[in-house]
Amino acid sequence: MLGFIITIIVIILLISLIASCLGIVPQANAWVIERLGKYQDTWHAGLHLKMPIIDKVVKKVSLKEQVADFEPQPVITKDNVTMMVDSIVFFYVMDPKLLAYGVERPIAAIENLSATTLRNIIGSMTLDETLTSRDVINGQITNILDEATDKWGIKVTRVEVKNITPPVSIQEAMEKQMKAEREKREAILKAEGEKQSAITRAEGEKESAILRADAVKEQRIREAQGEAEAIKRMAEAKAEAIRMINEVKPTKEYLAIRSMEASEKMADGQATKLIVPSELTNVTGVASVIKETLKD
Repeated sequence: MLGFIITIIVIILLISLIASCLGIVPQANAWVIERLGKYQDTWHAGLHLKMPIIDKVVKKVSLKEQVADFEPQPVITKDNVTMMVDSIVFFYVMDPKLLAYGVERPIAAIENLSATTLRNIIGSMTLDETLTSRDVINGQITNILDEATDKWGIKVTRVEVKNITPPVSIQEAMEKQMKAEREKREAILKAEGEKQSAITRAEGEKESAILRADAVKEQRIREAQGEAEAIKRMAEAKAEAIRMINEVKPTKEYLAIRSMEASEKMADGQATKLIVPSELTNVTGVASVIKETLKD
């Protein structure tokens, strides 16, 4: 019975010993191993074996990207305005060994370094430059922190200035300035709108006047063309009539009668004296027509 108990105890001890020799590192993690107080190895994700008692896990490090949100820090600008600035730092561990032996409290070290860098950068800028140059500030502080934390095995990927809070008096002055700027822009836009409206009306009136003038011009041209065409047609008709008369060779009596008809139209019923050519006096029919005309 005693032997059985001893056997179980030995088995338990062996299992414990074997378990102490095994190490399972989760994904996106790394363990720093020391042997007899000296750095031995860095274990990454997977199953690892270690020497019992003499090997020791001194630091377990997460390789994921981490976010450090720091408290607002008082910062004085170049024009002596004190304001509160808080920032966020994004980083990840690229060398667990350097992290384990390079810095004691990495987050506190990054916070202090970030605050000091912010004071240096913003201290060389005016208030207006600070409020309008966040991208510049972010880029400068990122480069400085990344370079400073290389010896700690930390890679700073991005730094964002989250809030910049000027004093209350400065905020009130800025609000008044923004209000004045908005009113100024409103007045300018209103004036531009009225100007554009006046220009549009003037252009419309100009176009209307041009169209009316073109219409009158076109009407007169068409009337003139119509009159010219009518005169041309009348001339052509008279010419055709003369041609036809010449073709049929009219007698002197016919010509005399046509001449008297024309004279009657010229007299228009008034007591008008008519001069008859002497060569027509021997025509009997013509004399009778002349008499009738004079009676009328």
